[in-house]
Amino acid sequence: MVRLFCKRGDLLLLNNRWSKLQVAGMLFPRLFKLMKTRKNSFARFLSDDHWTWIFILPSVILLALFALPLFALFVRSINESFLTYAYSEQAFKALRLSLVTSTVTTVVTILFGTPFAYTLARWRSRLKSWIELFIDLPIVLPPSVAGLVLLIAFGRRGMFGLALSALGISLPFTSAAVVLAQTFVAAPLYVRSARVGFAAIDKQLEEAAHVEGANQWQLFAEVMFPLAGRALLSGAILTWTRALGEFGATILFAGNLEGITQTMPMAIYLGFERNLGIALALSVVLVIVSVILLLFTKKLERPEPD
Repeated sequence: MVRLFCKRGDLLLLNNRWSKLQVAGMLFPRLFKLMKTRKNSFARFLSDDHWTWIFILPSVILLALFALPLFALFVRSINESFLTYAYSEQAFKALRLSLVTSTVTTVVTILFGTPFAYTLARWRSRLKSWIELFIDLPIVLPPSVAGLVLLIAFGRRGMFGLALSALGISLPFTSAAVVLAQTFVAAPLYVRSARVGFAAIDKQLEEAAHVEGANQWQLFAEVMFPLAGRALLSGAILTWTRALGEFGATILFAGNLEGITQTMPMAIYLGFERNLGIALALSVVLVIVSVILLLFTKKLERPEPD
């Protein structure tokens, strides 16, 4: 015989089947009540008042990961020596070279990338997906790999470098190499944006232009290009910003020669080893320029008012 005392002091004898049923009849309702209480508590936690924290808390953590390093950069760099470093000769040369090469890269990309994107948006072929894959590949390639493939292809002893040398053309360690490296990594952003912009245009507008007697050039210049203008401008700004911050491919293919191939990212890298003040000042300048361009891009992405 087993004696069992309940919480309220009742004595139960477990010497037969009816006693066991009596215990079960008293314990199981309490167990169900406890489970129901916890279920209600969990439901209240998942109500509208508490559910928002499940989204807000991870968002705040990730936002802090983005914002705190930039805040630390500005706090550390803004001091009495900031203007001295920002207006130094090395910083001025690097900034001028970066602005010139990134602008040339953007212009070249627009001239060659616009017809390419227009062709991809209108072309229907099995090879189209493979071509788009090769265009998007430089976006995801590591910068070191991008610089290495350029060096192997167009270096002085590269696959095509010997033919270029025979024509008197030497690309490595020149400003042209900087433009080529920037174009390789930044042009896909423009082609991708322009392709999406052209593809989003209503086909009925194209058919209406053909009915009115427009040829291919008139269709492109008077219909497609103006309607895709926002996407083209947004892609151009992203390309210019990406070219301005290019580092990995440039340092492998063009080197780090002051006044010739030393752009702002490479001056920051060199300043980190020699003079941290110059590195911090140039970093702040790059961040400010990037923020301005991104704000302009966001403004272009806003829907037009009806």
